[in-house]
Amino acid sequence: MSYVLTTWGTDRPALQQLRREVFIVEQGVPEAEEWDDADPVSIHLLATLNREPVGTGRLDPAGKIGRIAVKAGLRGHGVGATILHLLVQEAYRRGIREPWLHAQLQALPFYEKQGFRSEGEVFDEAGIPHRRMKHALE
Repeated sequence: MSYVLTTWGTDRPALQQLRREVFIVEQGVPEAEEWDDADPVSIHLLATLNREPVGTGRLDPAGKIGRIAVKAGLRGHGVGATILHLLVQEAYRRGIREPWLHAQLQALPFYEKQGFRSEGEVFDEAGIPHRRMKHALE
């Protein structure tokens, strides 16, 4: 498994392929809501296995981590946790004191295991219930 920080301009086709498969096809997120102005200004992480894209996530300039997507067959094998860990490390390296994210409710335990804590009320994003979570160095 290989993990590399990249940009939208460098790896857009691979990043789009993964997110389309996970968010648009599997979860039914409207395509118009998946692509936004944060992509070109964010740092992206691309996970590959035998040069095949298998996972991604991004960190925007405000410290928001998002768009974490892992191919179905590799979920539960630490790919998402590694992507999240590397994005959190990159946030701290860039001087972001409290990286944050919007977590789907069913994924709260995953993020809690990675040191994130819930804050605020449940809200809807792309038709899916979410909660804001933040990470802070202990």
